[in-house]
Amino acid sequence: MHWIILVIAGVLETCWAVGLKYSQGFTKLIPSILTVLGMIASFYCLSIALKHLPLGTAYGVWTGIGTVGTVILGIIIFKEPISVIRLICVLFIVIGIVGLKLVSSN
Repeated sequence: MHWIILVIAGVLETCWAVGLKYSQGFTKLIPSILTVLGMIASFYCLSIALKHLPLGTAYGVWTGIGTVGTVILGIIIFKEPISVIRLICVLFIVIGIVGLKLVSSN
């Protein structure tokens, strides 16, 4: 269950990172409010997961999910460039996330 909460925290991190783009430096009210709510929810879920998972593992997975999700949404939503090297780098992050999960004792 703690891993599911951690994945939710990572997905919420992706949401608030994309929300930062839409908030335009917190100058747009609704996107800014949604971004801050996403941040709070993401940090809350992370804090719950940290009660039972090792800090380094949980934080690494959380930021990794957020990074991969943000890169993917940046490509899809904002038409950011795609390159083989960029996709390989994202693959390394995914491998790191899976690796941290596999070596975790929880």
